[in-house]
This record gives sequence, C-alpha cells and structure tokens, in this order.
Amino acid sequence: MKLRDRMPELDGATKWLNSKPLARKDLIGNKPVLIHFWSISCDTCKKAMPNVNELRDMYQGKLNVVAVHMPRSENDTDLKEIRYAAKKHNITEPIFVDNEDNLTNAYKNRQVPAYYVFDANGKLRHRQTGSGGFNILQKRIHRVVNEV
Repeated sequence: MKLRDRMPELDGATKWLNSKPLARKDLIGNKPVLIHFWSISCDTCKKAMPNVNELRDMYQGKLNVVAVHMPRSENDTDLKEIRYAAKKHNITEPIFVDNEDNLTNAYKNRQVPAYYVFDANGKLRHRQTGSGGFNILQKRIHRVVNEV
C-alpha cells in the first residue's frame, strides 16, 4: 500500500475474535484506525505487544484498533493457539484471523509486525514494519487523532 491509499475492506476473515465481523464502514468516518499485523510465531510481535496495548489504551475512544493475525506457516493457523496467544498478550481489540491471506494480500503486507495508520476518512497516513520506531508510530497516531 502507498500513502493516501484507501483502507481495504475487511473481507475474508477465517474468524473474528473479540468482536462480531467488522466492515470498513464500521471503523472509518469519525475516528482514525490502527491496523496491526502480528503472528503467534513472531517473537518480535510478542515483544512489541505491550507497546501496541499501551497505544490502544492511551487512545481509547479516539482510535479504532484492529489486530490482524497473519500466519507465517501452517502451524500458525490453529485457532486455539491464536486465542491462547491473544489472551496471554492481552489483545482485547477485534482480531481478524487471516488464515487465507485475504487481508494480508489486500494490504500487500509481507512482514510482521506491521502497522497501518489511517485517518478518519480511511486514507493511509503512515505504515511501518519491524520492532523499532514506536515513538514515530505514536507521533503519527497522535497527529491523526488530533486532526479529527
């Protein structure tokens, strides 16, 4: 995805956890959105999750947050293990389980962790991958939250 691209529709989930199925229209229009990709086999994702949770909680009511579980191997597709990891790492936001790579492909995402920040109109304003840069991510989120 390129900056200013429109947020893809949330189609093709294997399962939604922590929520009923959501659509793009449920998320955009009045709040910015953070979409974060993670995987149960990703140690970097596990280490980053407290920071993601902190952002989620800091901007509660001002930012919609959706986690996307992106399997990196067949072993990552076990729903029981995904539920266990979500509970263990306090992932309370809606989780789009993407065992068929539908949303992963729509985002052209190839890495975890990955973060996509959309403004309230659903335009991509920031994206980043990897373990570093949480200060930058927080600044970008702060900027789009305060534009509303």
